[in-house]
Amino acid sequence: MLGHVAPTHPLAPTLWNQPHRLPPDPRAQPRQRQFSIGGPLNIMSTSPYSNNTPTTQLAWQASFNTNFNDMTPEEKFFRKTSIIATIGPKTNNVDTLVNLADAGMNIVRMNFSHGSYEYHQSVIDNARAAAAKSPNGRPLAIALDTKGPEIRTGLMTNDTDVPIDAGHEFIITTDKAFAETGTKEQIYMDYASDTNLPKVTAPGKLIYVDDGILSLQVIAIEADNKIRVKSLNSGNLSSRKGVNLPKTAVDLPALSEKDKADLAFGVKNGVDMIFASFIRSGNDVKEIRKVLGTEGANIKIIVKIENEQGVTNFDEILRETDGVMVARGDLGIEIPASQVFVAQKMMIAKCNVAGKPVICATQMLESMTYNPRPTRAEVSDVANAVMDGADCVMLSGETAKGKYPIEAVKMMAETAYLAERSIAYPHLFDQLRALTPRPTETAETLALSAVAAAMEQDAGAIIVLSTSGVSARLLSKYRPECPIICVTRNQQTARQLHLSRGVYPVWYPEPRGIPGDKWQIDVDNRIRYGLRVALQLAIVKPEATVMAVQGWKGGLGHTNTLRILSVPADPADLDLHSIDRED
Repeated sequence: MLGHVAPTHPLAPTLWNQPHRLPPDPRAQPRQRQFSIGGPLNIMSTSPYSNNTPTTQLAWQASFNTNFNDMTPEEKFFRKTSIIATIGPKTNNVDTLVNLADAGMNIVRMNFSHGSYEYHQSVIDNARAAAAKSPNGRPLAIALDTKGPEIRTGLMTNDTDVPIDAGHEFIITTDKAFAETGTKEQIYMDYASDTNLPKVTAPGKLIYVDDGILSLQVIAIEADNKIRVKSLNSGNLSSRKGVNLPKTAVDLPALSEKDKADLAFGVKNGVDMIFASFIRSGNDVKEIRKVLGTEGANIKIIVKIENEQGVTNFDEILRETDGVMVARGDLGIEIPASQVFVAQKMMIAKCNVAGKPVICATQMLESMTYNPRPTRAEVSDVANAVMDGADCVMLSGETAKGKYPIEAVKMMAETAYLAERSIAYPHLFDQLRALTPRPTETAETLALSAVAAAMEQDAGAIIVLSTSGVSARLLSKYRPECPIICVTRNQQTARQLHLSRGVYPVWYPEPRGIPGDKWQIDVDNRIRYGLRVALQLAIVKPEATVMAVQGWKGGLGHTNTLRILSVPADPADLDLHSIDRED
């Protein structure tokens, strides 16, 4: 039976006769193939997915053998999952940003809940200087994370914490006259309207302050701008603490005036993506697009799902957004903490089926803010997010204010890489293909076919030529085991492609303006350039087979051609051919 029929039971006896090790990385060894760009095909090997390969995730995992070795330098760029690192004053300098990028950071996050425009401008400038200085030459994306429609307490009198006991009753007001004079008997909350807080809450409902450290229960609505609450536990009334209203349909606007000003700042500085906080409906996404305007039309909008309304309306939000962040901090307050993992898995799965990038964030390696090593639970959290299907994982305080930012990125990079190798790619591909609605558009049909061909050919990579990045994102949707090398002339597209798992963006610096009769030469030049960069990063090996996805002519929306090529053994074969350009 062994070698003829794949195990259909996760504990099939034949499984235990196999070497218990992680599946070999397809980039580790060159394949015996002979082909060059534009030449004839001569296949001399078979698919790695033979009949005795485990085809279920459980059987795949049961066959593992952990070798207990650190990631080797050769494996450094094999990781498919992108890492987002929040930048704080401690890491906001070019040298540290270079080191973070070298450790594995792909996207710089600016948190606009804190900091001045002058500070954020310095982050942008330093990040771009670091990208230019980085030894690996990979693009570095910049994300603007909005403050969003948050609710916070006002200032306490003399900005002094006031201790209260469980059972203590007091007034919450939205009257701005009390915004800076909080006492034990009355505090201010900055709900957007002076009168709306009493309208959206009701007796018996809960209010959480400071990430749920203080739990309050509404006792009565006392006026249009006042409610009486009772503390359910002892704690402190403090200035500027975040407020959550679980099980309450808040009616705050999607964007505050500060958010609109922040978005204008992002458009002016050409940020690559917006992390939009506290998104509750599809209309919120439309409002953000309207504010970004034509100048910011190419900026990707990544919604942050942080409350029950966002989870409830997730399907309509997913239709409108470019991507999703599962922001588990506030979400774990808005819904029971024990249910956050259910929401996380649901949202990641729906994003995978839709082919849209999804980020898992909050407290992933939180203990590394102060400790050089993470907890075992944190490492498992990162690995499980990757195995669930997250395209990116994010670090917050670990890199913004932590003592060990470089070590945190390295730990996340190695964990993500090993988690990726723990995925049963043939089984995953079959599931994604089965869930794809028919008929598919031409570009998606080609992407699906390219991934299937890559598995059959045991390809070392898929190389795609794209202006907008759509073709690369479609390839990423079907989760090939090999890397996706996307060659693009659009620098912003290159940076944004870090959002999609397995895509290695390569910016092609040669300008446009190719004569029509020289178009295929330009295509082959871009393929040569992409392979040259991939070889430099050790993503592919000489003589490995690659799938090349391209259009039949220049411009957007023409991707319909798949070629099977081989990485030349002679580096000279990757020299670009000269093209006489049109005036």
